[in-house]
Amino acid sequence: MAKTKLQTFHTHVDLSEKTRAQMIELLNERLADAADLYSQTKQAHWNIKGMDFIQLHEFFDDLAEQVLPYVDSIAERATSIGGVALGTARMAAANSTLPEFPSGPYDGKTMVKTLVEIYGKFANSTRAAIDAADKAGDKDTADLFTTISGEMDKHLWFLEAHIQV
Repeated sequence: MAKTKLQTFHTHVDLSEKTRAQMIELLNERLADAADLYSQTKQAHWNIKGMDFIQLHEFFDDLAEQVLPYVDSIAERATSIGGVALGTARMAAANSTLPEFPSGPYDGKTMVKTLVEIYGKFANSTRAAIDAADKAGDKDTADLFTTISGEMDKHLWFLEAHIQV
């Protein structure tokens, strides 16, 4: 993640300053990825072509709609522990660890395979964030990532089911 000077605010949250700083950084890393995941899913939604157009167009829109609350929840957790959420589109683009969505072709199978890779990377980094938050002693952040992780596994299942035989 591109390093931005960490700015924190006083809070009565009883996490240590060190833990809060670690969690704010972790949350902002996952925030960049969540915002990027949302925009890449919308990219798929807008540009899908082929025989499965309407099914995938609606499916991708539904996925994006379900991802958007993760962006908000992650950002709000960062600010609730005294941090600043780094959540603009430019910040997400500069800091996302997700692979870039290809410029084409946009047939259904290719699009689903692309989203499987992107969703898989996000799901796995979310699972790693659970462990990092647990290790730091921030059970609330770990719980947030646990909730997101379970939902991401379900989204990944729905995507993978389209290409599994």
